[in-house]
Amino acid sequence: MRYSQLFIPTLKETPAEAEVTSHKLMIRAGMIRKLAAGIYSTLPLGLRVLRNVENIIREEMNATGAQEVFLPCIQPAELWQESGRWKLYGKDLLRIKDRHDRDFCFGPTHEEVITDILRKEVRSYRQLPISFYQIQTKFRDEIRPRFGVMRGREFMMKDAYSFDCDEEGAERAYKKMYQAYCNIFKRCGLSFKAVEADSGTIGGSYSHEFMVMADSGEEAIAFCDKCDYAANLEKAEIKATDSYKKNEKKKLKSVETPGMTSVEEVSSFLKVTPKDLAKTLLFETEKGTVAAMVRGDHQINEIKLKNITGCSEINLAREEVVKEISGAPTGFTGPMGLKIAVFADHAIQQGTNFVTGANKADYHLLNVNEGRDFSVKNFCDIRNVEDGDPCPKCSGQTQLKRGIEVGHVFKLGEKYSKSLKATFLDKDGKEKYFVMGCYGIGVGRTMAAAIEQNFDQDGIIWPIPIAPFQVMVIPLNVNSKEISNAADKIYDHLLKDKIEVLIDDRDERPGVKFKDADLLGIPLQIIIGDRTLKESAVELKIRKDKKIEKVGIDKIAKRIVRLLVSDQL
Repeated sequence: MRYSQLFIPTLKETPAEAEVTSHKLMIRAGMIRKLAAGIYSTLPLGLRVLRNVENIIREEMNATGAQEVFLPCIQPAELWQESGRWKLYGKDLLRIKDRHDRDFCFGPTHEEVITDILRKEVRSYRQLPISFYQIQTKFRDEIRPRFGVMRGREFMMKDAYSFDCDEEGAERAYKKMYQAYCNIFKRCGLSFKAVEADSGTIGGSYSHEFMVMADSGEEAIAFCDKCDYAANLEKAEIKATDSYKKNEKKKLKSVETPGMTSVEEVSSFLKVTPKDLAKTLLFETEKGTVAAMVRGDHQINEIKLKNITGCSEINLAREEVVKEISGAPTGFTGPMGLKIAVFADHAIQQGTNFVTGANKADYHLLNVNEGRDFSVKNFCDIRNVEDGDPCPKCSGQTQLKRGIEVGHVFKLGEKYSKSLKATFLDKDGKEKYFVMGCYGIGVGRTMAAAIEQNFDQDGIIWPIPIAPFQVMVIPLNVNSKEISNAADKIYDHLLKDKIEVLIDDRDERPGVKFKDADLLGIPLQIIIGDRTLKESAVELKIRKDKKIEKVGIDKIAKRIVRLLVSDQL
């Protein structure tokens, strides 16, 4: 491809709206343009990267035996009402009406649609196992779209679905897809971790997120410094320990704490540490209000609490609910005298003489102890993991790093087949529900995550497998017949070798060409100028480390081929 014929609207300045590196560089490199909040047009250079990611995904999905389909993006409300997700999905679901006033949604995912097909078309165990996948546009009405394509409302996604006769078959399908995902992200040139995760609104019993490690990642990842345990912050377990020293229980005492509602304010006023406090928060669920207790220096994990209580929805209690149950405004709630279930973190069981709210405005209690002063329904792991917490699987310690979610695999079990009454006949002629799995990859997020891992102050550094072009030929003076002829010969030779190459045939200053080449991040640059040409040579620059070597014109094609199959890029 010739640069003069390719639409690449590069920018010198970083747009004010762009926050993270990938967003900044994708706009500056002319890969995307914003149409509306969270909605982007993908321009030619960006689409070339997306297609490369898609090709890798297709090859690995086909290798698992999954069959490609293309399902409607507009879905009838009836399907979502059958599964129970029409209300559960909330405002993230873009609801629309047709001219007959019938309800539809723009699909954020396709569990309902694919299950509807299977319940109508597959009747016997002889037709199983079977898996399908698609690469298609989705829409989720994010409350705060940001970070460009990383957290957009409209996005490209690969979603796959497996159907099996039993749990054993579903486990085999899950492992096969898990390995396929590892292959995909390795082939994309990414450093990643597969971590245990909560299944969220998709549902199911078990799931893993595939996280690309990056400082700009939205999510924290917990992993052990000794074993292979890894989980996201929502799911990361904390081993209960008895290492805390039990002190003698002191006499209960009430103290005035005027207007002090936060852990920081109370601990500073009472001259204690946040670790000496036990904070009690009330949560509203569909089953009623519950109380949760954690140490003052810990944070409640609402996902863990939701799973422990067996609720599908959980939210911090409103002010009026807090007053009704505790008798005090928010900030002064304590566990004593509460007539609702109290769920306490293991650290509460391991400590003594806590400071808690007194359930009275402007007052706290000193030396509050479980058993003597209040009772707990269940001691459990309901807090966020922190650096240095004991690993739940071995004697190691947990470490935290940031990551970007690019893929998620789920064991769905019979969640959707039961709600949609999707059954088949087993070998004994008995009707059974399909056992399902679902597997998603954010195609655009994968592209953005690759940039977050591979960039410098000059621009993008694409991994070879997904780069828009593998090589860029840069003639420094297109008005020189000798330089132009040499550049064209190299360009034609590389094309014949099936190498994706871009030639910068613009009549621009060398400095402009160098800056654009580095910004676009094409892995190899062949620079042709008067000085080297007199020696029948060119300069070969490796974008990753900016090393430059002089190579003879007659050897450059072979050198390029060797580099592309090596580990140097």
